[in-house]
Amino acid sequence: MLLLGIDVGTSSIKVSVVDAVSQTCVASAQYPDTESPITSLQPGWAEQSPQMWWEHVQKAILLVQKKGGFDPKDINAIGIAYQMHGLVLVDKDQNVLRDSIIWCDSRAVALGENAFDTIGHEQCLSHLLNSPGNFTASKLAWVKANEPEIYSKIDKIMLPGDYIAMKLTGDITTTVSALSEGIFYDFLCNKLSDDVMKFYGFSGSVIPDIQPVFSEHGFLKQSIADSLNLKAGIPVTYKAGDQPNNALSLNVLQPGEVAATAGTSGVIYGVSDKLAYDKESRVNTFAHVNYAEEQKRLGVLLCINGTGSLNRWTKSLFGESVSYQQMNDEAQGIKPGSEGLRILPFGNGAERMLNNKLIGVHFHNIDLNLHTRAHIFRAVQEGIAFSFRYGLDIMRSNGMNPTVIRAGKANLFLSGLFTQAFVDVTGVPVELYHNDGSVGAALGAGIGCRVYTSPAEAFTNAKPVQLIEPGKYNYEQMYTEWKTLLQKQLTIE
Repeated sequence: MLLLGIDVGTSSIKVSVVDAVSQTCVASAQYPDTESPITSLQPGWAEQSPQMWWEHVQKAILLVQKKGGFDPKDINAIGIAYQMHGLVLVDKDQNVLRDSIIWCDSRAVALGENAFDTIGHEQCLSHLLNSPGNFTASKLAWVKANEPEIYSKIDKIMLPGDYIAMKLTGDITTTVSALSEGIFYDFLCNKLSDDVMKFYGFSGSVIPDIQPVFSEHGFLKQSIADSLNLKAGIPVTYKAGDQPNNALSLNVLQPGEVAATAGTSGVIYGVSDKLAYDKESRVNTFAHVNYAEEQKRLGVLLCINGTGSLNRWTKSLFGESVSYQQMNDEAQGIKPGSEGLRILPFGNGAERMLNNKLIGVHFHNIDLNLHTRAHIFRAVQEGIAFSFRYGLDIMRSNGMNPTVIRAGKANLFLSGLFTQAFVDVTGVPVELYHNDGSVGAALGAGIGCRVYTSPAEAFTNAKPVQLIEPGKYNYEQMYTEWKTLLQKQLTIE
């Protein structure tokens, strides 16, 4: 039996076909090769076309079939992972009404802060586990206030993965996990939040039917099956945001287990069984993929918007002919601390862990007679590692104290320099796995269609490929200097 996983990323679409018995990837493909565009009509805004996602999903599925080694007709379930917090709006005919306002868009910060103050901080935090902040509900409120014509045509609101499932099946569903990441869900009352819906003036009719994460979210339409060389009627049996899905793919499912990723954004994601929250909403708590009323599993999420995006920007700054491996090699030739060069990596939207401030990227202490591009390459990766430490300390203050962190050997964790800096400055060992979001989504589909009796059974063959221990370098003084620069910048902002 084969399983198809789709990962709707900000940069591209990745798909994988997984053998359910061996839990191994048979084939994978990515589309496009270059990064998908983000439209920024004003500073702090970020949008993408849902239709572009759908076109890229179809091309990626056809591309993986060209690689051969399997019969597409043997695919029996589909799972979807997706970039979190994006807002997709459709009318009664399932036509998209506007481009998606995606996760790193900052336009709704003021609306969310007003909701937080008006509903009440304690009420929001105890029921929503978060401030409404800059999340999906506040993005919808922005559309309501600024684009009333579009708002009046809305039949359903969705997250990016819900949209792709709709295009595959014609059905629109959502989950408690998805509603919680949009700040629509009341954890104390176990239902859609009356506070949020009433304050923003939303009708409950715009919310899709709520289903479990691991369940049937629709069946592949005949017309779509024909165009994609698949069997009609294949169920979509799993949908989850990219970070809960990354945690699932690393078998991070139980309280105390922690995952990390350093792709376009950087995330530390820990599982808890308590309805806990950060009083300043700098880290956020959402329903994990295995959340249930009778057995609560919450994902405590630290997000840093500008990690891999800063590394990519740095690469493009010095010419596309420079490879990431070349950057890593040159950076390794520089001593830890980059000879005083410090970089604040915060230039990709309002940062939740900085109280939704948008402070930008800052280079400090550049010496024109000393520092080379190799120093910049190293300082970028060290600055990103320092930002992880800053966020992890917030999580620690809220009771999340990991003894080990699991991460996929991908993106910035492919860099030995970054990984060692991350481990040394946080003081936490890292286990690296060969994991992939689209593979995780495929295995999630296997859980949803009951190939596996439990989520843990889907990952019985997952073994770490590398363990990195702290202690190689002492970054404490350098981190203290970096933190002082950050605090000064925050007072300016």
